[in-house]
Amino acid sequence: MTLKRTILSAGLAGVMALGMGSIAQAADLIAIITPSHDNPFFKAEADGAEAKAKELGYEALVLVHDDDANKQSELIDSVIARGAKAIILDNAGADATVAAVQKAKDAGIPSFLIDREINATGVAVAQIVSNNYQGAQLGAEEFVKLMGEEGNYVELVGKESDTNAGIRSKGYHDVIDEYPDLNMVARQSANWSQTEAFEKMESILQANPDIKGVISGNDTMAMGAWAALEAAGRDDVIVVGFDGSNDVRDSIIAGGVKATVLQPAYGIAQIAVEQADAYIKNGSASEPEKQLMDCVLINADNASKLETFALTN
Repeated sequence: MTLKRTILSAGLAGVMALGMGSIAQAADLIAIITPSHDNPFFKAEADGAEAKAKELGYEALVLVHDDDANKQSELIDSVIARGAKAIILDNAGADATVAAVQKAKDAGIPSFLIDREINATGVAVAQIVSNNYQGAQLGAEEFVKLMGEEGNYVELVGKESDTNAGIRSKGYHDVIDEYPDLNMVARQSANWSQTEAFEKMESILQANPDIKGVISGNDTMAMGAWAALEAAGRDDVIVVGFDGSNDVRDSIIAGGVKATVLQPAYGIAQIAVEQADAYIKNGSASEPEKQLMDCVLINADNASKLETFALTN
């Protein structure tokens, strides 16, 4: 072989190797699918997962299902077609999601669920969620204290299809119902929505002008309720939320909403990606499927340390 041909062959081999490396790198895709980023909680999840995936050398594909199970199924079809290595998913329904996650599993793609569980085990590799019951009890205990253990109150509940809505409500009532002088005069779902919570709160307030408190299944609804109360000149009403959003943090510091419960969305999403990375490399789960992360009470004492669903030192 001539020197010229040797150099040409070596160069061609180098180009091919580079090309193959690019293909391999592009194939190392982690898909991150959450509800709408209009809710800062879900945006924090997506941001945390994306940052960790990139840090670990993966391509990150961030998608939104808008709490639509059909759209979620279509997105999972698309990431299966792209040959994703793993899926990080905050799902669109405890029952409706099972088939979609099973479909990914059948295609050899492991799913790591965050924030919301599904009504099946052995389908996802991991279901990493905040300890919603423990967190709700923290919030309820603070609510009881702020209420002085008496008075009429309202509960705003999240989406009925979301298991977290029921778990948080149970956690609230297992504490509050121990106090006979606390009287729930209304309980309505506002579907995790700030706009819907505002509208529901306006109607509830007209029917029950003597309410003293509102306990909410998430911060977005708490902010909607607080806006309606402020508009009605009722900034004396005690409002407690759940999530640990920056909006509620600012409201607490300003003397509006009184408390919330932090669930570490950003950190949980990063843990899911780390476990996905370990699974991709080792072919087995590094942790049990069901994993609970404890929540933290946020009030005027520590609200200033809260930033993007995480406590700073």
